[in-house]
Amino acid sequence: MNREGFEQLNERERERIAVGLARGESYRAIGRALGRPASTVSRERRRNGSKDEYIGCQAQRLADGRAHHPRRRRKLRPVVDNWLRSVVLIQLRRRRRSPEQIAADLKRCYPHEPERWVSHQTIYTSIRILPRGELKRELLSLLRQKGKPRQKSTEAAESREWIHQLIHDRPLEVEDRTIPGNFEGDLLIGKAKSPAAVGVLLERTSRRLWLAKLERRDAYTAYRGFAQKLKTIEPHLRKTLTYDQGSEMAEHERLTKKLDIQVYFCDPHSPWQRAGCENTNGLLRDYLPKGMDLADVTQAALNRIAFEMNERPRKTLNWATPNQVWRELLQGHSFEQAVAIGT
Repeated sequence: MNREGFEQLNERERERIAVGLARGESYRAIGRALGRPASTVSRERRRNGSKDEYIGCQAQRLADGRAHHPRRRRKLRPVVDNWLRSVVLIQLRRRRRSPEQIAADLKRCYPHEPERWVSHQTIYTSIRILPRGELKRELLSLLRQKGKPRQKSTEAAESREWIHQLIHDRPLEVEDRTIPGNFEGDLLIGKAKSPAAVGVLLERTSRRLWLAKLERRDAYTAYRGFAQKLKTIEPHLRKTLTYDQGSEMAEHERLTKKLDIQVYFCDPHSPWQRAGCENTNGLLRDYLPKGMDLADVTQAALNRIAFEMNERPRKTLNWATPNQVWRELLQGHSFEQAVAIGT
């Protein structure tokens, strides 16, 4: 055990993961079979496998090899870096330098000796983990900025307890973008103090775009805005919606119940997992720049923006437009047949 309450995966468990992945089981299903969180299975595949292949015995060898490499000791511990620790303390106490100033000064004075460097985050952390006492009180009093407190992982999990299925549980057929009916969603925000926003829906196969005016950014308003757009789409083309972990999607169960569309959530801070939506948001900024009060934008104006973007020929669609491809898909044609109209 390397952390309290957590035991490393063993060889038997890794073989079970390999079998489950070969069968096409989701991370959540494999985790249930092992009595492990789905995130443990996902992390194991990333660390000791690849997107296309995971072999149990090979993963075990990689894990064993990694275990023999001791972790680098934390800087500024008294038994590790007496010189560096002394320099930092002098800079804090006598020269009243901030951690960022100290870190920058060390790099400037010792440009070719990285062992003499220390990041400002390490200085903040070293002070924060000191035991209670006069030294800790003194050093904290010298900091103009106390450093951003880190949220405990348990608190982060509780604040997202409404998230049930991550992107790793999503059907594999969604990945190649040839099966229509799978959407990416996001919230586009303008002026910081304005309560209004724009709901963005992007169909992954055709790249067709829908925009919804949201008077507020709360979960119920987002649910109603997305539901209004999605209900205009043929039921058999409402399969999945992939979203980030923004709290505006906390009513996703209501969306699933009303429209029978399954919602999946990206990993935290992983915008590349919705690359199509991120790219579309960048294009939308030509029409809806940052700082703009979106309360002044009407749904009719958003419809015109969406229509114009859906009429743009796309290289990824063989120079067909999203509208053309979408119409072909509605008629039951395959993706290959749909994009053939661009030739």
